[in-house]
Amino acid sequence: MKDSKIVALGNSNDAQIIDFYWNRDAQAISASMNRYGAYCFSIANGILDNVQDAEECVNDTWLRAWNAIPPTRPTVLKVFFAKITRHLSFDKYKAGKTLKRGGGNIQLVLDELAECIADESDVEGQVDAKELGKVINQFVASLTEREQNLFVRRYFFSDPIKAIANRYDLNESTVHVTLSRIRKRLRSHLSREGYFNE
Repeated sequence: MKDSKIVALGNSNDAQIIDFYWNRDAQAISASMNRYGAYCFSIANGILDNVQDAEECVNDTWLRAWNAIPPTRPTVLKVFFAKITRHLSFDKYKAGKTLKRGGGNIQLVLDELAECIADESDVEGQVDAKELGKVINQFVASLTEREQNLFVRRYFFSDPIKAIANRYDLNESTVHVTLSRIRKRLRSHLSREGYFNE
């Protein structure tokens, strides 16, 4: 009987996992870990490049989800978990606990985006973060499928350029040039929306 319960948890679908959270059932944590643990770990470790810190962020993801569901009922659970893990990982990075780990990849990602978006304190002083998110989402939706893939892999998942090039069978130079052009277009888009002057 115990074994069948473990199998059931391993095979839980998204709706069942959400119901576990909604009903305050402790199975929510193990079911989430079984279904999305490796996925969330890959996001956290891609940002932090430290197994212990990444595992901590994944564990914190389930706690954050536990506190958010209810009242939130995620539309796409995988994306819901990914956003939580990503935010937790960036928070840990910003806190300085993993500064300079990972060959500087995360700092490169942040430096690249800095040319498009004002620093965090400026953004908070000028605009509501949710509105900025909507404007960036509109911009990303206007990109070609390949551009969207490259943008998301680099600036959501913080993948290294080499990994992106291998994933999409491109050379690294092509990825660099494409991302540079996208950033310039993003800067122009944000300027047109009044976020800063060119």
